[in-house]
Amino acid sequence: MRFALSAKILVYLCMFSPTPLNLPPFQAKISKRNNAIYIFDELRRKELILTPEEWVRQHWINYLSLMKNYPKSLMNIEGGLKLNDLQKRSDLLIYNNQGIKVVLAEFKAPHVKITQKVFEQIANYNSVHRIPYLLVSNGINHYYCKVDFERESYEFLEELPSYEEIS
Repeated sequence: MRFALSAKILVYLCMFSPTPLNLPPFQAKISKRNNAIYIFDELRRKELILTPEEWVRQHWINYLSLMKNYPKSLMNIEGGLKLNDLQKRSDLLIYNNQGIKVVLAEFKAPHVKITQKVFEQIANYNSVHRIPYLLVSNGINHYYCKVDFERESYEFLEELPSYEEIS
């Protein structure tokens, strides 16, 4: 038990010497208490335990807001969905100002490879949501996709369009 707790703390402490992300750095509000490191999530307005996946998510929220002009007020983290009678959570949903979902994102920790299984995961989630733009990232590698539901097709994009381009 003691080893498991120590290993968990070590993972959190190693977050400050990770492989650099392929995203712009930002001024994260980081704190440490009770042998855990926390990051303040501006969307949920609370501190969260800093995991590698959360580190990626917070970088993306910052990037999408500052560089692509997606309003934070239209972002929703871990939106619930029901898939084959199982309750699942999508990592990030973004809406336009009419309340229509426009981007679905799936984030992984930097050490997790983006595989076919990850693409199948977001495709399964999108079979429920039916969102035109998909984003998959581990903070190092990023993939963007535009889905055409009428033609039942998709195309990979060089980058995710800005908020103005899709709203």
